[in-house]
Amino acid sequence: MAGQNTLNFSDASWDQDVLNSDVPVLVDFWAEWCGPCRMVGPTVDAIADEYQGKLKVGKLNVDENGDTAMRYQVRGIPMFLVFKDGKVVGQKVGAMAKGDFQALVDAHL
Repeated sequence: MAGQNTLNFSDASWDQDVLNSDVPVLVDFWAEWCGPCRMVGPTVDAIADEYQGKLKVGKLNVDENGDTAMRYQVRGIPMFLVFKDGKVVGQKVGAMAKGDFQALVDAHL
């Protein structure tokens, strides 16, 4: 459920892929059974394509990676966190339009 430029994050690769990234990272916390998660999937993939090289975009399946979901207190999905220099700098919960994603990430590029 990821586009060509959309990464798949996991508990095991979290520090390397997200916290130690040299560019900002948009993380989509999602689950297979979540309707709104599937609904925004194509938009997340479009953001990954559009911001390639400036922003790392990836998904973390909360059912398969509970440690990371718990670490960031993910209580509702889809939840989107923007990380910069290993810290959370932006957060939104729920399905969003493409313009909302752009506003969320543009502030941190």
